[in-house]
Amino acid sequence: MEKTIEDPPTSAVLLDHCHFSQVIFNSVEKFYIPGGDVTCRYTFTQNFIPRQKDWIGIFRVGWKTVREYYTFMWVTLPIDLNNKSTKQQEVQFKAYYLPKDDEYYQFCYVDQDGVVRGASIPFQFRPENEEDILVVTTQGEVEEIEQHNKELCKENQELKDSCVSLQKQNSDMQAELQKKQEELETLQSINKKLELKVKEQKDYWETELLQLKEQNQKMSSENEKMGIRVDQLQAQLSTQEKEMEKLVQGDQDKTEQLEHLKKENGHLFLSLTEQRKDQKKLEQTVEEMKQNETMAMKKQQELMDENFDLSRRLSEKKMIYNALQREKERLEGENDLLKRENSRLLSYMGLDFNSLPYQVPTSDEGGAGQNPGLVYGNPYSGIQESSSPSQLSIKKCPVCKADDICDHTLEQQQMQALCLNCPICDKIFPATEKQIFEDHVFCHSL
Repeated sequence: MEKTIEDPPTSAVLLDHCHFSQVIFNSVEKFYIPGGDVTCRYTFTQNFIPRQKDWIGIFRVGWKTVREYYTFMWVTLPIDLNNKSTKQQEVQFKAYYLPKDDEYYQFCYVDQDGVVRGASIPFQFRPENEEDILVVTTQGEVEEIEQHNKELCKENQELKDSCVSLQKQNSDMQAELQKKQEELETLQSINKKLELKVKEQKDYWETELLQLKEQNQKMSSENEKMGIRVDQLQAQLSTQEKEMEKLVQGDQDKTEQLEHLKKENGHLFLSLTEQRKDQKKLEQTVEEMKQNETMAMKKQQELMDENFDLSRRLSEKKMIYNALQREKERLEGENDLLKRENSRLLSYMGLDFNSLPYQVPTSDEGGAGQNPGLVYGNPYSGIQESSSPSQLSIKKCPVCKADDICDHTLEQQQMQALCLNCPICDKIFPATEKQIFEDHVFCHSL
């Protein structure tokens, strides 16, 4: 069995479920000559709509399912289905894909769901002979054939009418079945709901029955205890009555003792009543203690949760503290490195780090006025100190040799006030060149 490039859609639909009258094949020959192409012409009926994956196959007569095709061709969809000319279509089978034997075959139109929508009369692939060219029949045979054709047409019409009636009955039965199916589903859903309610009610009754049984057992045990206590009291009472009778019979002097015993018996009853009241109070106390214990457990759980939260926060604070401590150590290390580098540079320049006027004051010297943002202090602090002379910076006048401030000293101080003196290299700058002086002093600190 030969096929084309792509296999068509097939199914296991049997012949009873096919509709052969929706596509009609026209001009089908009784036989086709081998070695030539075969053109298959067909017509769509009014109610049939072709689809993209429909195909026409060549089947050997006697096929059971659409999977038994020999070869096939895809159907070309018409542009306008309402036009009568487009309803008549044709496909051409190439000679290479046609059968080579002389068995009977037929064309079948199969839709994309694998359902047969039309079938042609049988034909053969064989050479032409003289018997097929000339056929001589008598008039009687022709009339008999026409009569037989009329009977077949009538029978065909009756079968079509019967098929329509059966289809209508089938549709009615399908609608009725669908309706019954919906009613059945509704009843099943109601039945499920009722079963669920019955189950819930049964569980509720079983729970109540268990509770009643437990209460009955408790009451029975309490009744048994009370019965034992009553028996004991009755036994005590009977014993006392016997003793009382013996005492009455033995001696009348024991009457007072008998009355005393009666009073004691009454006290026993009163004591029993009080004991029962005390027992109820104890039960209430026990219940209150249980409630207090439950509240204490809840409070303890809250305290534990709060303790866990505080522990978590403490651990976070510790982690932050450790991170800050490590950052502080890193900064101190960098500060030490900068100090050593500064000392090295100063020693390289021939200066003493401790003799600089902008040295960082220690805690013992009192660094209240020092800027905390400067690691090595203010490099211009020496300028301010030199511009404001103190009591210790006053020297003897070189002219008159006087220790006190004289006119020469005041004149010298006024000259110094008009000039800027570098505290490192003693270079003098005019007061108008203050920016140049500050840059010069800053270069000494590099």
